[in-house]
Amino acid sequence: MKKTTLMAAVAALALTGGIAAVAAVKQEAAAPTAAATPSPEEAKAFVDKVEADMAKASEYAAKAAWVRATYITEDTMWLEAKAGAEFTDLATRAAIDAAKYDKTNADPVTRRKLDILKRALVLPAPQRPGAAEQMATIAGRLDSTYSTGKFDYKGKQITLNDAEDVLANSRNPEELKAAWEGWHSIAPPMTADYAQLVDLANEGSRALGYKDTGALWRSGYDMAPDAFAAETDRLWKQIEPFYKNLHCYVRAELNTEYGDAVQPKTGPIRADLLGNMWAQQWGNIYEIVKPADDAAGYSLDKLLVDKGYDATKMVKTGETFYTSMGLAPLPETFWTRSQIVRPEGREVVCHASAWNLDDRDDLRIKMCTKVNAEDFYTVHHELGHNYYQRAYKEQPYIFKGGANDGFHEAIGDFVGLSALTPTYLNQIGLLDAVPGAEGDNPFLLKMALDKIAFMPFGLLVDRWRWQVYDGSVKPADYNAAWWKLRTQYQGITPPGPRPAGAFDPGAKYHVPGNVPYTRYFLAHVYQFQFHRAACKQAGWKGPLHRCSVYGNKEVGAKFNAMMEMGQSKPWPDAMEAFTGERRGDASAVTEYFAPLNKWLIKQNKGRKCGW
Repeated sequence: MKKTTLMAAVAALALTGGIAAVAAVKQEAAAPTAAATPSPEEAKAFVDKVEADMAKASEYAAKAAWVRATYITEDTMWLEAKAGAEFTDLATRAAIDAAKYDKTNADPVTRRKLDILKRALVLPAPQRPGAAEQMATIAGRLDSTYSTGKFDYKGKQITLNDAEDVLANSRNPEELKAAWEGWHSIAPPMTADYAQLVDLANEGSRALGYKDTGALWRSGYDMAPDAFAAETDRLWKQIEPFYKNLHCYVRAELNTEYGDAVQPKTGPIRADLLGNMWAQQWGNIYEIVKPADDAAGYSLDKLLVDKGYDATKMVKTGETFYTSMGLAPLPETFWTRSQIVRPEGREVVCHASAWNLDDRDDLRIKMCTKVNAEDFYTVHHELGHNYYQRAYKEQPYIFKGGANDGFHEAIGDFVGLSALTPTYLNQIGLLDAVPGAEGDNPFLLKMALDKIAFMPFGLLVDRWRWQVYDGSVKPADYNAAWWKLRTQYQGITPPGPRPAGAFDPGAKYHVPGNVPYTRYFLAHVYQFQFHRAACKQAGWKGPLHRCSVYGNKEVGAKFNAMMEMGQSKPWPDAMEAFTGERRGDASAVTEYFAPLNKWLIKQNKGRKCGW
């Protein structure tokens, strides 16, 4: 899954920011002493000052991060680390000082801003000289180690992009194993840096009043950290039975393809056989597992090539979906400043992301776009971040964010649900005719291989980090704990024994990049809630999986009104504004996939499911 927002990409830098604001906060926005409870007026003055400083500072750090991400050198790494350290110091001091107003009877808006300030940092720095700089340097080094990773494959050095192509296209289990193990070999040098960063972040989190950094992360959902963990468990239980049906079916088809020696009929699935480096999406193996009667199927990869799409046309098509719902076109600077394809002759971060560098209209995406179905979806998703960023641009600085981080991911995914339907592909001229009911199971299986297959992975990445942060998993046990969770939730296993010193979590961008991951699990629930609500608003009467809201301006207006709220209200308020519901509900997922689940149960008759 290639997706993140500027907020996620710069989260390791602690929001975004720069030099001038640091001194301002130190000298002018000092919190009151603990001798007396500060007044509501003092609380508001504090928030207003810090907010102004952060707003002024953000563009500097965002541009430093952009330059490093699109042109990786020792110098750009140094510049980004410097900007990140300065803003981490700024934001950490603001977070610590905000806690001094906990007993103040502040007005509701000020209270919400104070609470957001306290939990805004993904990696809060300890309050001692040099700690912020040390953390920023380590975080930048981890990110760049990942982004510049290469390994030897068949006598030449290849990148992650190349390795992903092998996993997606090869059906030779030895090639798959070599590419999988090769990419994972880039991670062990990260282990010591990662462990040190964990210790530093925990020290900073405790200074803010949190038990550890995992508790800090879980506090950002308008509920207690433990209540949030229970909430994600509740949502997963709604989905788990369907995932196990899908796993059972796919395992049997892989056994038919490769034989018992490569993929046994029972137990976990070998991770490198699923078409994706992290086994988080399985759509690339559709040809192996497709229904026998898939006569009505089509290849979106082939349709895009046959219709002459290039990377820019893919992005233009994504923009058209949003404008068809009445939203304004992207600014001209988007097209001149974005990285849409991988540039020649320099190292860049290819992991797709969406940016707003001035918190106003300097919207950009950073991708190494390929003309295929995966990136067609990714384009629609990333532009969702951009449209969300622009929708809340009039909010105060602290409220410029998603209702929760799952919302930011779900916005584009909701549009993507329409964008992948044959209904939409026909509407924009990519598909000549919409298949009849005989096409439903093939379509839903393709969707489930990406959407349902992802959900346990979306849950377990942070489950692992929560254990690392609370100290229950030590550095020596990082890899064993990782695979315990991957087997428990995903039912997968590595292609062979892992060597001593392996650090397989580091082979997934969001771990060395320090991007919280539960947001993606939530997004995979919320997007179906948004889709169900939008289709109902549009008056759609057919099956949920065939609905496209392309061109529906009434839906677009209500959708934009929710996005304009930003982070100004608790997320249940935002959810209710668009869907009429006040909590996450995975029943929309099971409703969408109900015909496929019925089919899977029939296919699995007589098989021993589970692992």
